[in-house]
Amino acid sequence: PARGPGPGGRGMNALWAIARRESGAQWRSPLAWSLLALATVLYAWWFLAAIEAWTEAAPRFAGDRAAPGVTDLVVAPFLASVAAAFIYLVPLATMRLICGERRDGTLALLASAGTSDFALVAGKWLGALGFVLALVAIAAAMSLSLSLGTSLDLGKLAAGLLGLAVLGMALTALGILASAYAQHPAGAATAAAAAGVLLWILDGAARARGETDGLINYLALPGHLTQAMRGVLYGPDLAWFALLTVLCLGLAMRRVARLREEA
Repeated sequence: PARGPGPGGRGMNALWAIARRESGAQWRSPLAWSLLALATVLYAWWFLAAIEAWTEAAPRFAGDRAAPGVTDLVVAPFLASVAAAFIYLVPLATMRLICGERRDGTLALLASAGTSDFALVAGKWLGALGFVLALVAIAAAMSLSLSLGTSLDLGKLAAGLLGLAVLGMALTALGILASAYAQHPAGAATAAAAAGVLLWILDGAARARGETDGLINYLALPGHLTQAMRGVLYGPDLAWFALLTVLCLGLAMRRVARLREEA
């Protein structure tokens, strides 16, 4: 069972304290800035490649009022590439969240201070979300730069960015779960990335066998992102990401409780 106060009173104070501590630690870490720099370079490459493809295709749509616009031809493919990059970037940002506390010996100190498993795990998750939202903000800034020279469908853009955000929330929770079980940060990053890749390719593997509407298709990540990248948000898709987030955080709390019992 979870130790310390639950999700109310002192427990919430501890949660926010851990979230602030984790957020500050991330922005003081060279790793976070290195990942942001890497993400910016990758984003710029994909963004410019999408613009180049659009400029080559634009003459074919001249005079066609039903032709797809810049949001469909540039922003949507760009955001889809960013979503795929999240599978690898987010695990690198979350790999130290729990196993780092174990290696530093501070997990036992948090337990002795009366910090609950809920406050520890949820606080770590909230603190790490700042980095994920920064990744989303970079993609948003690049996409919005197109509005300086053309018309954007801001509704479709907002839907795509929200899809990225909820994907990042779920992958952050998955990263925390991997960090709770791993002995070393590298192992946590590898496990979280492997799980993300598996969830990503499940749909393609199922479709290759002729399954298009089965359980495996439902469990795969891309199927819940496709509509968001096209500018349409579906409640069941958002609920799927929320369920994955809660499941991973819940399992991480159970693992932390076990670690405290073993300490």
